[in-house]
Amino acid sequence: MVGEVLVERYELEELVGTGGMSSVYRAHDRLLDRKVALKILHAHYGTDDTYVARFRHEARAVAALSHPNIVTVIDRGDQDGRQFIVFEYVEGENLKRLVERGPAPITTVLELGLQIARGLSFAHQHGLVHRDVKPQNVLLNGSGEAKVTDFGIARSMSVQHGMTQTGTVLGTSDYIAPEQAQGRPVDEQSDVYSLGVVLFELLTGKVPFPGENFVAVAMRHINEPPPSVRDLRPEVSPSLDAAVRRAMAKEPGDRFPTMRAFCEELDACLAEVRGGTQGTYVLPPPGRVGRHRRRTSPWPVLVLLLALLAIGGVVAFLVLHGTGSGGGAPPTPAGGSIALSGIGAYDPYGTNGEHDAEASRATDHDGSTFWQTERYHDAPSLNKPGVGLVLDAGKAVELHKLKIATSTPGFMAVIKGGDSPTHFTADLSSSEKVEDGTEFRLSGGAYRYYEIWITRLGPGYADARINEIGAT
Repeated sequence: MVGEVLVERYELEELVGTGGMSSVYRAHDRLLDRKVALKILHAHYGTDDTYVARFRHEARAVAALSHPNIVTVIDRGDQDGRQFIVFEYVEGENLKRLVERGPAPITTVLELGLQIARGLSFAHQHGLVHRDVKPQNVLLNGSGEAKVTDFGIARSMSVQHGMTQTGTVLGTSDYIAPEQAQGRPVDEQSDVYSLGVVLFELLTGKVPFPGENFVAVAMRHINEPPPSVRDLRPEVSPSLDAAVRRAMAKEPGDRFPTMRAFCEELDACLAEVRGGTQGTYVLPPPGRVGRHRRRTSPWPVLVLLLALLAIGGVVAFLVLHGTGSGGGAPPTPAGGSIALSGIGAYDPYGTNGEHDAEASRATDHDGSTFWQTERYHDAPSLNKPGVGLVLDAGKAVELHKLKIATSTPGFMAVIKGGDSPTHFTADLSSSEKVEDGTEFRLSGGAYRYYEIWITRLGPGYADARINEIGAT
């Protein structure tokens, strides 16, 4: 078709890409004297009403999106039954070309990931799920700016406006979300999954689940836990590794609740890289993926333990500095430790309770179980002053330190004390951001009941989870 002129305006100059449904040409807009990109539906689909409707749907849907990280639709038309869409022409390459050159610099990955996430988040806010997020559908202009394109199989979040139905599998297998591969309904968390795969590939130079055919790859997406980026590229921070694995969680509810939340987490990871500091490890949802641990030499630990034994402090060390992570062993009660029991939630400003029956899981010495708040749609805001987990010491005791293991880091909390499980009169600590292993220092007297009062959720989380508690 090179050399042809459509509707006496668009002169086709070069074929720049082709896919299952359409081909894309660089063209010259004779009317406005500029370069444009023309996407033309393959001729054998031109007589299929379903494909024509989907093609036109893409034009209408994307034309409503005006965002710097989404390719702009300029025009739509047909000539002799040939359906075409006119886009802005992006001078550059697609993201797949970047991937083919090997793992990209971490800062570059985060900057591009943020731009893609922002574009997709904007589309989601306007009711559109992309459903085919992959490097080939991200264009890079001369300035390195990312622009999402090819919403050809996008679907409106409003079911009545959708072009496909449950049971239809569309997408590219290397990046397909498990629910999409199974023909189940998709939403923006399906795009979160696919973007997680794209970031994995940018960081490692490999897709997480290679295979010989569509079915083999799709089954791996459905059944296998996401691999760790750090296993292939150790210099990647634990927080970025965890963000990618959380995005690739098998169940949509275990991923970031929105693309915007994923964007916020990537922004935090970028700030960490630019600041030259390594943040606290961010655990993925428990029970879904394993935690990656660095190998360290045992000699410094042995020396430290011997020194502590010499001064009689080994017991305190084990209590206060034991693993206690959401994916590991809980703090070990010994010596000056206090056994606390989770007995319920304190929700004076709510009506539905906060998983009271699960309170004991925060003190069951099993780091894989947890108490959690309700899920909040306006996260990280609770839309109320706070909610608390109530702990019973059995008698009045004066706690000096309280350590929290969590798999939803970043929430804000303060420790309170009281003489009844429904009345807490004293703030015993300052308000702090709770990461996995955060230790509160307490002062203010002896109490039987203690409360972890949560006032704000962590970035990217719709709830807060407390996996285990240790106290001395």
